[in-house]
Amino acid sequence: MRIAVVAPPWLPVPPTAYGGTEAVVDALATGLQEAGHDVLLIGHPDSTCPVPLRSVVPASDTVQMGRASIELEHAIGAYRLAADYNVVSDHTIGGPLHSASYPHLPVVATNHNPFSRTRDAIYSTLVGRGAIVAISESHAASTRLPIAAVIHHGIDVEQFPIGSGAGGYLAMVTRMTPDKGIDRAIRLARRAGLPLRIAAKIRERHEREYFDSVIAPLLGDGIEFLGEVDAIGKRVLLADATALLNPIEWDEPFGMAMLESLACGTPVVATPRGAAPEIVVPSITGYLAADDDQLVSSIGALDRIDRAACRQHVSDRFSISAMCTAYTKVFEQEIERQRAATVGS
Repeated sequence: MRIAVVAPPWLPVPPTAYGGTEAVVDALATGLQEAGHDVLLIGHPDSTCPVPLRSVVPASDTVQMGRASIELEHAIGAYRLAADYNVVSDHTIGGPLHSASYPHLPVVATNHNPFSRTRDAIYSTLVGRGAIVAISESHAASTRLPIAAVIHHGIDVEQFPIGSGAGGYLAMVTRMTPDKGIDRAIRLARRAGLPLRIAAKIRERHEREYFDSVIAPLLGDGIEFLGEVDAIGKRVLLADATALLNPIEWDEPFGMAMLESLACGTPVVATPRGAAPEIVVPSITGYLAADDDQLVSSIGALDRIDRAACRQHVSDRFSISAMCTAYTKVFEQEIERQRAATVGS
């Protein structure tokens, strides 16, 4: 197949630091090409993903993330570039809306964000003429839109070092927002008597305000803020950690940090929100608990977790090969649906 993969315009693929969606798009595009497909990536001009790349928006216009005009410019240009491909794998917000201008082009759109009133309205424009992919069962259950498939993210465990947890600290890899539970994690780490190292994205105004007003006063005495680490720094951080602490306070659609931690052999202690129960196997790859007392007890029981089992779980359940196979099936179904619709018209 000739597959056009449309990434969001804001960050390179793969990302140089924080960027879960871009990491997934990189793995998908690379995996599809390795499987023998003709893949075109349309995304940020600084992308280094090893597939052919085309860009629409210059890098200088992507610094301020989320601008609707830039998102739409990117979508318009991307679909022009993808017009003669067999299928479009769209990972943007603007693309599904603009794809109506190409009624005979098969489109498979993946929503990497929570379904909401706004996103439901956007993705509803695809109903009857394209396929919508959710990234977890929890994610799919949060919308009334017809979901063509639930496809979990995949990663290459060989890119992640196997760690022993010798650092003796808890880790967080996140963005600096209240729903990630960073202040709660600090309280939990202190109660458990373990240091906590926090790697977090701070780019937006609300992220800086949360850090300055809530998190900065809590630093020190074993609580360390590392800033936004790059890919190598993140893997070292996770491999040396006793556990990834992830007390999220929202229904996160997936959670790449949990997958990456487990790939390093590092167990996860998290709240059972969103996709966490689909990633963490209690008492095997970590612990899930809603109550702070239970979370602290779970931290105290980390020596019961086999780190090799954590890594094996990711290898067995969340491989790039499995992800690409699942996407290929949806691509084929959408191509056939579009062909049948065209013949019948």
